[in-house]
Amino acid sequence: MAPDNKRRPQPQGEQFFTPGATGLRKAVEARSAVPMTFLFTQVPRWVAPAVLVVLLLAGFAVTNPLGGVAVLPVLAFVGWLAYLSWPSLGVAGKVLRVAMLTFLVLLAATRFGAF
Repeated sequence: MAPDNKRRPQPQGEQFFTPGATGLRKAVEARSAVPMTFLFTQVPRWVAPAVLVVLLLAGFAVTNPLGGVAVLPVLAFVGWLAYLSWPSLGVAGKVLRVAMLTFLVLLAATRFGAF
């Protein structure tokens, strides 16, 4: 690999977009294409997980509304990925994503003082 070409190749796959998608799904997939491609091909692989882990740990450690603010980007990222992957998931995958999103919503709610 040449020193000036540090880009990773895009992952191989059949399609990026959901076949036959219309309306909201089509719009979200189209708008997500650029940030997702940038995130997964131009940014080092460790950056996204590291940032999400730091924010989640801050959400656990800080018990005031600032902890809830730290959890919100994690919730948004996980929700975004869950929405994009939803059509290709089986029942177990859907249940796992709903459980994770529920956990993150409850964590943020407790930090904001809802419980």
